[in-house]
Amino acid sequence: MSRHNWKSFKLPALVRQLMKTYDDGQAMNTVDGQDLPNRVKVLDCLDRLFAVLYPGLIDGQPVTRSGLSYHIGDLLNRIYIDLTPEVERAFRFDCRRRNCRDCQVERQAVDAVIYLLASLPAIREILKEDIQAAFERDPAARSHDEIILSYPCVEAIATARLAHALYLRQVPLIPRIWTERAHSRTGIDIHPGASIGPRFFIDHGTGVVIGETSIIGRNVCLYQGVTLGALAPAKGQSLAGKKRHPTIEDDVIIYAGATILGGETVIGKGAVIGGNVWLTHSVEAGTKVMIAKNDLVFLRPGKQPITPNGNRV
Repeated sequence: MSRHNWKSFKLPALVRQLMKTYDDGQAMNTVDGQDLPNRVKVLDCLDRLFAVLYPGLIDGQPVTRSGLSYHIGDLLNRIYIDLTPEVERAFRFDCRRRNCRDCQVERQAVDAVIYLLASLPAIREILKEDIQAAFERDPAARSHDEIILSYPCVEAIATARLAHALYLRQVPLIPRIWTERAHSRTGIDIHPGASIGPRFFIDHGTGVVIGETSIIGRNVCLYQGVTLGALAPAKGQSLAGKKRHPTIEDDVIIYAGATILGGETVIGKGAVIGGNVWLTHSVEAGTKVMIAKNDLVFLRPGKQPITPNGNRV
């Protein structure tokens, strides 16, 4: 249909057809007071949080030492003023969805935003460790500033740490809005529910997926294409609210393309998981897992290499 036929097009009929799709209860529209958070404002607050974490680096505005205290105070105040009503809207929307009564959404919103802002000093200290780990692990890195400005893992990990603070306060919608923006910009998908220790580094990053109930210890390194995921539920089984994703203990390295699945799967301290490995069960501390002759091989300290069925290599 060309644009010249618009006047003759049956617009009322089209409107009626669309109206039917709005009334099917599928929640793909927000009418009758369904006041969702403003996505633009929510993401603007995230940008301001980054300006607090990395003053003078992210927003490009020069900050002097003498003016830093005022600059940070102004940012924090603006974040509180703008983010609190958006968090309140998120709580209010969730209450309507669940038919809650007597939910103190205003108090919940204030508590959640204050909790996030009060967490910033600790988050910043952890991010310092993340960036130092990146600098130590990547021989191509020339400076810490280069890592902050150009490495996709910095945006993804920092966003996940900020979103996790709101997730811990059970804030709906907004933590996912934040982490999904990082996902779209970096190719790294970290659910805000994931618990991640310090000195965390994702090299290259594209295609990394970290599920909601993942637990990652200290000094862990992932390469591109790694998945920390969940096993598909059996028919009729619900995994909602249960631990579905693996636990990665301290000092583990997981190379490109590895897939580790399941809530009971634990990768022990100091283990090394080779590229393209598929794991659905736990690995002992210090073990190296790789593919050889089209089979998995487990190299355990001081022991004979074995395959998953217990055969020696």
